Amino acid sequence: MAPQAPSSVRAGPEHRVAVPLTLPKDLAPQVGGLEVEASGAAMGVTWTLKAITLPGLGAQVLARTVQDRLDRVVAEMSTWEPASHISAFNRAPAGAWQDLPEGFAQVMACALSMAALGQGAFDPTVGRVTDLWGFGPPGPVAVPPTDAMVDEARAQAGWTRLDFDPVGRRLRQPGGLGLDLSGIAKGFGVDEAAHALLRLGVRDFLLEVGGELRGEGLKPDGQPWWVALERLEGEVEGQAPILLALCGQSVATSGDYRRYMIHEERRLAHTLDPRTGRPSESGVACVSVLHAQAMVADAWCTLLSVVGAEEGLALCAAHDIPARFLVHTKRGLEERLSPAFQALLED
Repeated sequence: MAPQAPSSVRAGPEHRVAVPLTLPKDLAPQVGGLEVEASGAAMGVTWTLKAITLPGLGAQVLARTVQDRLDRVVAEMSTWEPASHISAFNRAPAGAWQDLPEGFAQVMACALSMAALGQGAFDPTVGRVTDLWGFGPPGPVAVPPTDAMVDEARAQAGWTRLDFDPVGRRLRQPGGLGLDLSGIAKGFGVDEAAHALLRLGVRDFLLEVGGELRGEGLKPDGQPWWVALERLEGEVEGQAPILLALCGQSVATSGDYRRYMIHEERRLAHTLDPRTGRPSESGVACVSVLHAQAMVADAWCTLLSVVGAEEGLALCAAHDIPARFLVHTKRGLEERLSPAFQALLED
C-alpha cells in the first residue's frame, strides 16, 4: 500500500474508484475543524495521522493518543520485547496457563477463528519456524534451515495444540510452542488507535501504520479519504490505478516484495506457509483486503497470501471479502478481484 498524501489524491477519469456500498447516515464535513498532522514510530514501523479536530485537541494530544495505544499493543504482543506478555507465554513451561490482557484475548480469538477458517494456512503458532527463516527477533540467517530443523519446529507448532479460554481470558502453553501474532497484531493496533481517537471526539481522520490504513469521516472539502493502491513493477498494462474511499473502512496489504531473503539466486518471501514451514509458493505477489476492522483485514491478507489466488478468491466469495490480488504470471503481474471488491468498483 502506498499511502499518498490525501490532499493530493482525488478521484478522476484516469482512476478506478472503490467506494463502500454503505456509508454512515450522519456523514458530513465538519464545520470549523482544524487540519492537523502527526507521526511517530511503533511496532517496528512508522505511523502517520491526518485528522480534522477541534480547538483543544491539537497534534500533540492526538500523537500521544495514537502512540500510547500502539505502545500498549507492543507491550502485549511483540515477540521483539522480552518483557511482553507474548514473550512470557513463549517462555512458559508446558501446562502453564497465562492470563491475557483484554486486547491480547481479542486478537487470539480472531487469530484462532482465522486459523480454523483457513484450515491452518493462517497459524499464529509458527514463531519458532519464523525465527528459523530469519524473520523473527533473532535476526536474519545466512542460509535457510535444514528440513530436519523445519520439521522439528513445526512439531512444536500447531494452533490446535492451544487451549484458549475466551471467557476467562487465558491461554495454556502446551510446551515449546512459539506464538507469533505479526500477521494480525498491527491491524489490531490500527483499530485500537482509531477507537481512542473516536473516543476523544475526533471523527474525521486517516491513520496509517506501516502501510495499513483506516479512514473515518470526511475531509473538510467533503471528499473521502482517498488512498491509492500501490502499483508494482511488472504489472500487466491496461488497468487503471485503483483509488479507495476509506469511510469507516480499513485496508491492509501483504506482498512478497517487502521482506525476503536471497538464497542461490532465489528470492524467498517472508510469508511462510504454516502447512509446510517454508516460504509460500502461492504465486501471489501482493494482496489488499478491505474490512471495517483493520485486524480482520490484516489477518485475511496473511491467509490469502498463503493459499493463493484460486483458493483465496473462493474463500473471499464465500465470506464476502473485498480483495485484490496481483499474481505472478508469464505475462507479468496480473490482477484478480474478488466479487465483493468488484462490486465496489461498479457504479
